[in-house]
This record gives sequence, C-alpha cells and structure tokens, in this order.
Amino acid sequence: MSAADLLYSDTEEALRDSVRQLLADRCPPELVVRAYDVPPQDFSELWRRLAADLGVAGLLVPESLDGAGASAREAAVVMEEIGRAVAPVPFLSSAVLATVALLRSGETDTIAGLAGGAVTAALVVPLSTAPGDPVTGVRNGADGLTGRVTSVAGAREADVLVVPVAGPDGVELHTVARDAAGVEISPFLTFDMTRPLADVQFSGAASSRVGNGPAEAALAEALQTAAALLASEQLGIARWCLDTTLAYTKERKQFGRAIGSYQAIKHRLADLWFEVGAATAAARYAADTCARGDADAAIAAALAQAYCSGVAVHAAEECVQLHGGIGMTWEYPAHLYLKRAKSDQLALGTAYRHRARLAALVNLPVT
Repeated sequence: MSAADLLYSDTEEALRDSVRQLLADRCPPELVVRAYDVPPQDFSELWRRLAADLGVAGLLVPESLDGAGASAREAAVVMEEIGRAVAPVPFLSSAVLATVALLRSGETDTIAGLAGGAVTAALVVPLSTAPGDPVTGVRNGADGLTGRVTSVAGAREADVLVVPVAGPDGVELHTVARDAAGVEISPFLTFDMTRPLADVQFSGAASSRVGNGPAEAALAEALQTAAALLASEQLGIARWCLDTTLAYTKERKQFGRAIGSYQAIKHRLADLWFEVGAATAAARYAADTCARGDADAAIAAALAQAYCSGVAVHAAEECVQLHGGIGMTWEYPAHLYLKRAKSDQLALGTAYRHRARLAALVNLPVT
C-alpha cells in the first residue's frame, strides 16, 4: 500500500474554489435559513447547479459511465464546502450513499442519470444506520414492495429510491420511482431542516431489482464511504465556526479591549484550534484511505467519525457562546451550524458506536 497523502492537490483546491464560489453566490445564510419556512424553501435549483454545472454528482462515477472518474478525496472536498455553507443539497444521500450502493451492485442505467445531475436518488435506510449495522430491508410480496422505513435522508428530493429488500438469499437492492403507485413519502420536522428526513411507506409498489447477488457488501461499502466523507462535512462546519469566531473576537470590544485579548478567550480558541487541526488529519486520512481502497479504510472511517463529530459540535457551541447575544439570534447563522453539527453527530452512527467498531477492528478487548 502507498503512504497516505493528507495534503490537498491543485485539482482539489480548484474544485474547492469552484464549489465555494457557487455556494457563496447562491447559498447565503439568509437563504439557507428559509429551509425552516412553512413550506420550506425549494433548493432544487441550487442542487442542479452543483450537480450539472460543476459535475459534483458524478465525482464517484467512472468515466465509462459518464462520470468524472474522481475519488473520495475530491468528494471529501465538496463535503467540506457543503459543511462550511450548511448547504441544503442531497450530495451525501444521492451522490454518495445511493451512487456507491448502485455502483457496487453493477447498476448502470440509473447511474448515468445520477452522474449527469438529471436524476437524484436516495438510499432507503434510516440515516442513523452505522457501517456494519444489519440492513433488513422491506418485504417483497406478490403485489410488490411492502414495508416502512423511517428517517430516510433525501427521500423528498429523490427521483429514484434505492431500496434494500429482504430476499430468500439475503438483502437485495431494488429501484423504485418516487412517484410510483404504492409509495408514500412523509417528511417531518427535524432539528436540522437543511438535511430533511422523511418516512417512506411501501404498499404494493412495483420495483426493479439491481444486480443478481446479495447486496450486503454494496450496502456496507456505501455506508462506510458515507461515514468517511461525513467527517469532511463535520470538518467544514468546525472550520467555519473557528474562523468566524476568531474574527469576531478580534473585533468585538468590551471595556475598551477586544474580547479576544482576554486570556480565558485565548485559551478556549487555542484548544479549539488544536481540535480542528486534529480533525483535519483524521478526516483527510479517512478520505485518502477510502480513495485508495486501503486496508485501513474501515479503521480510518471509524476513527474520523468517533472524533470529528464531537469537534464539530464543540466548535459550533463555542461559536454561539463567544458571539454573545448575537450568537443566540435567528438572524445570525451560528444556529444553522450547531443544528447541522448535532444532526451529523447522530448520522451514520454515533461516536460511541464508531468507538466500539474501532475497538473491534483493531482487536482491542473490552474490559
């Protein structure tokens, strides 16, 4: 195996610049907060710009299937910028979870649409599902698919649902059109409305099976890849919170002094700076090992999730607190980052679950 490379390449930095510029122009905080309106803001045009104009939807898709032929490293850069802007786009649910599951199952028809941004998909599993968790799937009867799956990310925005189905030889993957008869999608109010969740009910829905063999390996890879890349989104959240808080403490004055000059504030920011630096190394290592198919990829993903999720929450909490009164207001975007950080902390397994998985992967005995 080649050595890990945690540095960003010129290509990755160019991709970052493009994504950051587009999100700055089309996804300012005053627009993001409208995800909490009733009815919520429609962000489909923003996703089309990212997916089609910049080609981020096809980053993980091979060029032979009309994708970009990139890797998890480039996808991680996009996830960082999505976290930095708390962008309400289905990149994780469609371009990572659903795309990787379909690719590893040998599906090609839907993949071409996903790569070009014309189609959006969602993997119908609870967002809380961690790598290594069993996925039982819905039932497939004579009349079609039957069953209910709760807390699915991206289902409301998806054109195609990628559904794990319990088969006689194990879990199968099926695709179902979102608007097909027998499919009911019920969005509900969540703590973080920038990544909306929905319950999906199947009542005799017609489906098409993907591939011929069991899908457990495809689902496991999709969940592990998503967990590795989610760490980069958490890193993007933490970096924005640190940079914004640092700038604010240099400007905000009390008793004639910038609050950042007080020793207690310096200590808090120094501790946070160290945590964000460590999270950078963990997230980059997870993305790099995932991209190379390294034997340590599962360990790196578990390590990154066990650490980065807590750092993102801590950074967001410090951002709210050190901004004082303004940090508590609806108009200031700090609350958006705290909500996304807390939501991410529960997505794809909690830190406790990942620490337990990490212990098993490195043969650390439980005492």
